Amino acid sequence: QLQLVESGGGLVQPGGSLRLSCAASTWPYDVYYIAWFRQAPGKEREGVACISNTDGRTNYADSVKGRFTISRDNAATTVYLQMNSLKPEDTGRYWCTLQYGTCSISTSDGVQLWGSGTLVTVSS
Repeated sequence: QLQLVESGGGLVQPGGSLRLSCAASTWPYDVYYIAWFRQAPGKEREGVACISNTDGRTNYADSVKGRFTISRDNAATTVYLQMNSLKPEDTGRYWCTLQYGTCSISTSDGVQLWGSGTLVTVSS
């Protein structure tokens, strides 16, 4: 059974960096998209970034453009979210998700599978 496993969260000071990883036991053979969502304490969940498994096209939330980069390794076994210039408002739980049909971060309605999440805390 396909499962998504996130790692790489932790405590970092403002201005610092973290790299989140999303690994799967086995990736689907068809067209799919991997998106990262996050939820800060007391706030609604929001999409952060998304990547296509076919052409590598990406999509970012305005709040993270220029600071976060989503990518996948050459073997296409792991998806990464490189987070630079972190801010306290980036604090929250981050989930890796699998979607079909569209690389959406505006809604999680199309998410077919969620990881268990990893916690990111940006604080001095």
